Amino acid sequence: MSKLSESLRVKWRERSGPNRKAGDGKPKADTEADKLFLRARVIARSGDIDMALRLYADAAALSPQFDAAVEAQGELLDLAGRREAAMAKYAEARRIRAAMRQGAPDRPFAVRHRGNFRAEVSSYDTVLGSLKKNALPYIARGNAYLAGGKPAQALLDYEHALKLKPGLLDVQAIKAEALLAMGKYDEALTTIDAVVTARPSDSEALSTRSVALMGLGRLDDANADLNRQLALLPTSQATARACIALRLAAYELAHAELDSVIAKHPEDAYWRLYQATARLRLGQPLTAAQAATPDSWPALLLSFLFGRASEEEVLAQADSDGRRAEAWFQFGAHQVAHDPESAKRRWRQIVDYAAPSMIEHAAARNELKRIGA
Repeated sequence: MSKLSESLRVKWRERSGPNRKAGDGKPKADTEADKLFLRARVIARSGDIDMALRLYADAAALSPQFDAAVEAQGELLDLAGRREAAMAKYAEARRIRAAMRQGAPDRPFAVRHRGNFRAEVSSYDTVLGSLKKNALPYIARGNAYLAGGKPAQALLDYEHALKLKPGLLDVQAIKAEALLAMGKYDEALTTIDAVVTARPSDSEALSTRSVALMGLGRLDDANADLNRQLALLPTSQATARACIALRLAAYELAHAELDSVIAKHPEDAYWRLYQATARLRLGQPLTAAQAATPDSWPALLLSFLFGRASEEEVLAQADSDGRRAEAWFQFGAHQVAHDPESAKRRWRQIVDYAAPSMIEHAAARNELKRIGA
């Protein structure tokens, strides 16, 4: 078993090394990391802790956001009595999770959580070995795939569940989310329309449909769904209401909602960032209480608004499509008062390149409409 695992490690290094030829068909990083992770679990159960640790480390090296692989190293180090090294791995896993932005609270529950859920998928694989005619394990595995950024696999599971139990509206709704993640906005709209028709007061379904409409460039229709969703949410759901207001670029409402959100979540720099953005767009001065030490990504964006970080410094840390869109939005918000053309360019970049599920995508479309671009 150890020899087989070592060959897998070598194979991965050959594929990812400098001597790999163009056109070798390098697999997706997460897929290869998943293989290493699963092999490590098998090896750990056989008792070869050292080999399992190496495999987990290779999986984490291949996929730096693979928090489960890092945490698994900590668990094995704990078993081996290496407490100090284990605590370091646990802390590293917590840092990875803290840096990973979760889905906005106004979005459906199934897409609010993000991470690598390969261990959960493996568990559902086992369950499906004996419950192939039960829709529930397919739905659960589909949700794990979707949260792990694998919408194509999720879609297959949702469609299988619907074959077993046709007409499940909740599954149709989350199937639409998988289609959205794949950029299939027309199909997503057709799918979610059926859910909204059957349940016109389903706030999560309205959220899904608004994203599909946003992706199709139908801003007025998307905004209508956002406003309907907002009207359905009680004032106690201030975080969700604030996100909808930000999507609509309705900054007075956003600012009011964010006051209560920040009181409950003072540690979350994103809320302070969005409140600063709202104040900026309302022509109000930023306050010292909103400032933050740039020890996280949203805090760095906040420092930019306060003039303590440059665009170049921000972009140097914008290591994903989502972060680049967040940066472009703040650049536009900062520039629009004195250089509207530059702000328009920034916001158009978001419309062209960012996922329509992002707050910044909807807000950029509404900003552009407001200034006649």
